[in-house]
Amino acid sequence: MNYQLELKQIVDFPRCRIYREFIQTLMKDRSIRTNGGSCLFYFLILCSYANYSSSYRNIEHLTYKVVPGEWIFSLKELQIHFRQKFQHQVISILDTLVEQNLLTYSLHEKNKIIQYKIKDWPKDNTALSYNYPCKKDIGFFFFPITDVHKLIGLGKCSEMDALLDLWIHAVYNDPSVQGSDTGPVVYFRNQTGNPLFSYQELARRWKQSKSSVSRLLKKLEDTDMITLISYSGKHGSMVYLRNYLSVMFNISDVMIDKEEIAMKMQLPIHITEDTLPVKNNSECVSESITDEQIIVSQEGSCVPESHIKAIVRKVAEILEIQGISCCRCPKTKYILSPLSACKDSIYLYSLRIICPWGKAAYQFELKLKPENHAITNVPGHTPPLQHTLPAFAEIPEVLLKGGVV
Repeated sequence: MNYQLELKQIVDFPRCRIYREFIQTLMKDRSIRTNGGSCLFYFLILCSYANYSSSYRNIEHLTYKVVPGEWIFSLKELQIHFRQKFQHQVISILDTLVEQNLLTYSLHEKNKIIQYKIKDWPKDNTALSYNYPCKKDIGFFFFPITDVHKLIGLGKCSEMDALLDLWIHAVYNDPSVQGSDTGPVVYFRNQTGNPLFSYQELARRWKQSKSSVSRLLKKLEDTDMITLISYSGKHGSMVYLRNYLSVMFNISDVMIDKEEIAMKMQLPIHITEDTLPVKNNSECVSESITDEQIIVSQEGSCVPESHIKAIVRKVAEILEIQGISCCRCPKTKYILSPLSACKDSIYLYSLRIICPWGKAAYQFELKLKPENHAITNVPGHTPPLQHTLPAFAEIPEVLLKGGVV
């Protein structure tokens, strides 16, 4: 009997599975800096060593019992793991984690031995009743997402903290998150289902400058840790994690095609007023395409012609970035015809891109979803009667139906 396996990672799950081997790999990677104030990396190191069951550890000729959620280190060991120059810095990190109510610790043998306990370990990870040594380089543990937010907000994130933040917020094949069907995409659970973010948002989240965020993402991409996809204008960027599926699910990683992702993303286009000429909407759309190049069939069309032309301009701009050179030609024709009735809530259009020199012709399907945003009433203010609600057109999918025709 044959079976078909479909693998999904659900956004709303409150904990993330972290493999010990993955943490060990990051600990050995000295190319990623750890100087920061959020302590996320340090806490994950401590969690990766915590026991699932009771065991004993011999250290400096003494035997200590270690129960679930605990482990014991020499201060020198922890100093090496945390990459700190001085031992008092290790104690300071532990004190910070204690203040956040994440762990407790005690010092033994004239402060040379540290025994710590993860406070919520039994809640997030099953504590086993029998005694058995816990290997520190295999297996996994569960890490709560709320602790990530708590630690990220403590201070400036190091490069390692930022990478772990991206990793923990990766989502794969969840229908509620756009682009996750193609590969593991970073989604910060903002309830929109849209993984796009701006560098300014990341700068606030990680308490870094926009230029530092840009350099970090470029560094992670150059070291084959992420695939960064940036869109023009104010649309934002998105990140796919490399080697994520092999680490998390022990399956082959997928290749991320940036052009394919760009075609699938829902990129919003904001049209301010029906009455405004397209040439005044320079903040939203490109002016490189003239009205004469755009031919719109009004038979059965549900969207105003001015809006349609603005949308075609934006689509052409996106396609040009993806390598369709015809969109740079001033003689290219764009022919748009409706495929659905006005009574539908989502409008389908056929878009044909015609090359005047006969080199190529492209056919696409555009799916438009208009949304009207309600006006918020302000006390003491009456909006003018002639004011119309702004139209908000999205392009959830730009599907290539046959490529070159």
